[in-house]
Amino acid sequence: MTTYAIAHLHETELCADIVEYLERIDATLAPFGGRFIIHGGPVERLEGKFRGNLIVIEFDDRKRARAWYCSKAYQAILPLRTRHASGDVFLIDQVAQPHRATDVLAGAPMPATGVAP
Repeated sequence: MTTYAIAHLHETELCADIVEYLERIDATLAPFGGRFIIHGGPVERLEGKFRGNLIVIEFDDRKRARAWYCSKAYQAILPLRTRHASGDVFLIDQVAQPHRATDVLAGAPMPATGVAP
């Protein structure tokens, strides 16, 4: 199942280390089939407070996504980013298709209704 590596970077200091990170990351993705889907860009905020940049990298599956993140090549450049950018980074799977919004309720605990059985 398709897995996404997502980074929501709140603060990024554009400096020589970040430039080097950007110049080197594509080569770390190639062996694992990683592809940029979203890489920053203008955000049209509709609700809430959003700041920073959103980056989404697509992989064929979680095994490849995790292997990329743990690879020697990526771990070698990771400090270039982490020293100059803060935020959240995580892996998440695409939903199975077809998908309906109510599918997330399957197996979820139901909220209390306040009505005694």
